[in-house]
Amino acid sequence: MFDILVIGGGNAALCAALTAREAGASVCLLESAPFEWRGGNSTHTRNIRCMHDEPQDVLLEVYSADEYWQDLLKVTGGITDEKLAKIAIRESSTCRTWMRKYGVHFQAPLSGTLHLSRTNAFFMGGGKALVNAYYRSAEKLGVKICYNAPVKSIKLEGDQFSAAILENGERITAKACVLAAGGFESNIEWQREAWGIDEQGKSPADNFLIRGTTFNQGVLLKNMIEAGADSVGDPTQAHMAAIDARAPLYNGGICTRIDCVSLGIVVNENAQRFYDEGEDFWPKRYAIWGRLVAQQPNQIAYSIIDSKSIGRFMPPVFEGTTADNITYIALQLKLDPLALNQTIDDFNAACRLGTFDHTTLDDCHTEGLTPAKTHWATQITVPPFYAYPLRPGVTFTYLSLKTDETTAVHFNGQPSHNLFVAGEMMAGNVLGKGYTAGIGMAIGTAFGRIAGKNAAMAALNLS
Repeated sequence: MFDILVIGGGNAALCAALTAREAGASVCLLESAPFEWRGGNSTHTRNIRCMHDEPQDVLLEVYSADEYWQDLLKVTGGITDEKLAKIAIRESSTCRTWMRKYGVHFQAPLSGTLHLSRTNAFFMGGGKALVNAYYRSAEKLGVKICYNAPVKSIKLEGDQFSAAILENGERITAKACVLAAGGFESNIEWQREAWGIDEQGKSPADNFLIRGTTFNQGVLLKNMIEAGADSVGDPTQAHMAAIDARAPLYNGGICTRIDCVSLGIVVNENAQRFYDEGEDFWPKRYAIWGRLVAQQPNQIAYSIIDSKSIGRFMPPVFEGTTADNITYIALQLKLDPLALNQTIDDFNAACRLGTFDHTTLDDCHTEGLTPAKTHWATQITVPPFYAYPLRPGVTFTYLSLKTDETTAVHFNGQPSHNLFVAGEMMAGNVLGKGYTAGIGMAIGTAFGRIAGKNAAMAALNLS
């Protein structure tokens, strides 16, 4: 029997496994994916949001704990567990030393990376390199890693972990267990159930694209909730970005994201704007635009810019639709040309001249227009014009298992003594809605390490 069983194969699971092994526990990690797809959504990440009181190598200036907290409070609308959020913030200030010990390297941000040089540390080689480094380190430390090992259920004795049952029927026991198997974003049927039917008689989820892994089906999340574990979060809330409608159903990753939203306008299939494109800095708003598009007819929208904006954002993998006038753009997008021309004429007329600066909340705004564009509002007048089709791109869901500072799974308000949770399976405690770039990796790293430490303590005390 192993001391610790870690179920999951991404960042949080690996942090838990490494920390438990550091504490002297024997560890087995179950990854549902095959070797070549290991790592879950973590392979698509590229940075972690870090608090720091002074400049640190790749992190510029200062990003205080209070500013971090205020950023998180703003994007979540206050729907967050303050105690857990502040743990993630505090741990983010020291985790990089630990990450380096296990082979993770950092680099300065490249151009077009959402103005994150002050707040986020970028992984050299991206999330795939981070995941590979952690797996190499885990293997060297003696962690047993099992691939193609999907777990279908958890056996409990009261509120205590007893065993994990694999899809092939194998039963694996351990003295303590960490659940870090992701959300249910890959499960389209569950997405349909959560989102229901819209006024058109269709399920919005049928038009969702999944930015990451196919393996996050929410099997253990559902199993634990059905077994009586306490849960938190709205199943329709998620990290959901607006991505290119031409992206694949799964694993499109970051290169399919459309980052020019704040530089132009976004219209639905009726050629109407529906939200303030310049509400706040893109790192604090990119992950709400998928949900906004999900609320539009047929879950489709179009980001439209003129040539002034080229070079000001990270270019997506697919080229935009281009034309020298708006009518031709509309015809290519199958939008009503009169309606799109009117929308853009109204927008241009409402723009008030200011000093454009995409690195600040500038004074370029609209007046007398609903919805307003509060920053970076410049007339769309300089051909050629560009348009990108948008669909909701789900990164991870926020329905989670309820936990506390120990990461213990709770049953009827009481913590289990040997069952813990980390990563996407508990991120909804911190993220009730909204997102800010890099917070997911901060949550996964902080609570993965805490879960590994506390699971080891529970297991070794039982020895």
